[in-house]
Amino acid sequence: MVQSEEDDISVEASSLPPVPIQEISEDRALTETVLFPTPKLSLKISKLEIRKSLKALTYESVFATIFYSVIGGALLSNFLLELGAGPVQIGLLAAIPQMVNLLQPLGAYLVNRSTSFRWYFLCIFIPSRLVWLILLPAIVLLTSSHLAGYQVVQLTLAILLVGNIIESFGRAPWLGWSAVLVPQRLRGRYFGFRNSIIGLTNLIGIPLLGLAVSVWPGGTVQGYGAVLILGILLGLISQMCQFWMTDVNPQLLKATGSDTSQPQSQGIDFSFLKDANFCKFVLYLSIWCFAVNISAPFFNLYMLDNLDIDISVVTIYHGLGTGANMLMLLLWGKLADRIGNRPLLLLVGVLVAVTPLLWLLVRSDQISFWIWLPLLHILAGGTWAAIDLCTNNLMMGISPVRYQSSYFAIAGAVAGITGAMGITVGSFLATLPFMEGLLGLFLLSGLLRMAALVFLAFVQEQRSVPVGQLMRVLFPIRLSTDLIEVKE
Repeated sequence: MVQSEEDDISVEASSLPPVPIQEISEDRALTETVLFPTPKLSLKISKLEIRKSLKALTYESVFATIFYSVIGGALLSNFLLELGAGPVQIGLLAAIPQMVNLLQPLGAYLVNRSTSFRWYFLCIFIPSRLVWLILLPAIVLLTSSHLAGYQVVQLTLAILLVGNIIESFGRAPWLGWSAVLVPQRLRGRYFGFRNSIIGLTNLIGIPLLGLAVSVWPGGTVQGYGAVLILGILLGLISQMCQFWMTDVNPQLLKATGSDTSQPQSQGIDFSFLKDANFCKFVLYLSIWCFAVNISAPFFNLYMLDNLDIDISVVTIYHGLGTGANMLMLLLWGKLADRIGNRPLLLLVGVLVAVTPLLWLLVRSDQISFWIWLPLLHILAGGTWAAIDLCTNNLMMGISPVRYQSSYFAIAGAVAGITGAMGITVGSFLATLPFMEGLLGLFLLSGLLRMAALVFLAFVQEQRSVPVGQLMRVLFPIRLSTDLIEVKE
């Protein structure tokens, strides 16, 4: 059966944005780097394969989301606090996944020498999830008094370190595979829909998991062990979904985005240093991640420790946030396709920067418990939906197809190291008297987030609406005028 051209979607056409209206000379250099006049090889994926792959990618994300919610966030923080962990251990809990992002460029180097995205990821993510099985016998020994709480805390952090080191080799290539499978014209809508499904999973799953841990007959520590078994199982099922995703040979993708007459680099590519626009984006991203992570790991700690709120209630708060995230994602996705990612990041980024300042009004009273904290989580969930969606889409849009894995890896590594620095600085500042504990961190984080948005204003995005015209595009106003006929 002969396949018509309409049933094919070219990867190089769908992964690259159209030629933009040039505003600065750096954009012209970027476009000339990406759009090669005579590619020797074109990789095509049919519409049917894309639909099947996107459906499988959505299912994969749902199962993986439950796994990551078990091995991170409020559930793992509460588990460590029950074992006697303090701010330093909670800070390490958040810093470790950030620090290992320094290994992402190595992952981009390795995937460029493989012949299958699918098998590369199976070799990465299955071991990184199975390593959490080591914690299960430790929980059994802890309940039988054969291990002390601090030993299990140390073991948990070690498992977290090993798992994240292995997983870091797959984070940037995973974005590269996703960029291939999702046509650019559908990225806002698809990732908005996909992330809303993930939000619905979190909305239902996290409070149920938190409730299960809280009411488990053997105590919260054994309850966490039970949900960990479920999380690992679902994490492995998510990997099986990749068999329904169209596999792509990274070698063919590299050939698609390059002129084969040019010599291929054999090491880690550093051509991004010549890309002024991408360097501006990395500068913004580094300051933003530092600012966010000064306070981000300590919101759960503030509720669980300072305000003495039960874990089941904290997960309900997070459920409200994920519910707002789910509802807003579809709107943000359509809006990003309409006005671009950068203007939306600037607009919503102001609200995200103000959010930590609003935590200064939280107290240990009924108003905060029933009104203020739920509203803060709803605000954070709705606004971070736009930040997460548009940051990834903006990075995909400004990264040349030939170097996508390398660009994603560099951005991830920079975000990781600056995020880890933010967590480290935040952990240290929280101990200083003049910072007023965690509340001082929230104030500092909000101010630094505002400063980061200044650097985002200099990043150029193809097809994005200028900030000066943003209000006119969002709220079009038609002025009525009286027509006056002039008679001769």
